[in-house]
Amino acid sequence: MMARGRIVGTGSTTPRRILTNKELESIVDTSDEWITRRTGIKERRISSNGRGENTSDMATTASLKALQMAGISPETLDMIVVGTVTPDRQFPSAACFVQKALDAGKAMAFDVSAGCSGFLYALSIANNAIGTGNCKNALVIGAERLSGITNWEDRNTCVLLGDGAGAVVLTPSTEPDGILSTHLRSDGNLWDLLYSFDERSKIPDFLDTIETKPFFLKMEGNRLFKKAVSCLAKIAVRALEYHGLSCDSVKLMVPHQANLRIIRAVAERLDIPMDRVYTNIEKYGNTSSATIPIALDEANREGLLKPDDYVLLVTFGAGLTWGASVVRWSP
Repeated sequence: MMARGRIVGTGSTTPRRILTNKELESIVDTSDEWITRRTGIKERRISSNGRGENTSDMATTASLKALQMAGISPETLDMIVVGTVTPDRQFPSAACFVQKALDAGKAMAFDVSAGCSGFLYALSIANNAIGTGNCKNALVIGAERLSGITNWEDRNTCVLLGDGAGAVVLTPSTEPDGILSTHLRSDGNLWDLLYSFDERSKIPDFLDTIETKPFFLKMEGNRLFKKAVSCLAKIAVRALEYHGLSCDSVKLMVPHQANLRIIRAVAERLDIPMDRVYTNIEKYGNTSSATIPIALDEANREGLLKPDDYVLLVTFGAGLTWGASVVRWSP
């Protein structure tokens, strides 16, 4: 059997600053009740300058936790891939800064830009590299500092976004476990449903420690919602059927944490009860490519993932991009 990547370590981190729905009431026309009912979000984490909370810092912290769990030394890494749309700099990549911080001199390092789907795209690349024999130990990260590209005057988007990072360590396995497959899709014709707009956002006084980028996020929410539900449900079924599995086989679905209503709608279409769907959106909001690895790490550390469990990862993001991965959890 050709080798595939097996997840042997997970890690995550979020900034210390908590921004509540109540605080958002002071800067935009919204309410805690409206945000909670429409999104499921109660609070989100916002990074601050000078606290070691930029994108590569958070990516490094999450990686160290994953490496410690895996018992893998950074010096043995062959690949570091970061899914992000908010790197510290346009170039070099966030992955190169992580490589430097870890002193992982043997590893190739690069970023993947696929919106909120960045982590699954990165996971697929690393898994394929292991399968071809070009890589043994891989570090896959999703890390974002979305507070810097948030339009704090737009109540429809500023309530959604937060900062954080998650990471997994992959090693080869020839057993029937690990990342069984990842199925990715995109549709550039729908780019205008979620995109970056070249204009700097005005920062509220009480969030003056945010480091802003020269652009912010724009979104057409209603059309995006419908497209997300449809694409996620279809790609999930396709991924499972590829292995002769049904939705009943899924012990835990770990979806991109964009909106609780989207997650519930997808779970309903798949007939997966919500007690087998992991959510933490109420605490962190949408952290883009970081949502799945953060949720996966929390589920792992809470003991929700057992050997040989089938885990379904599903994501949707700007591009448009979407995908699903079927993982048989490692013993």
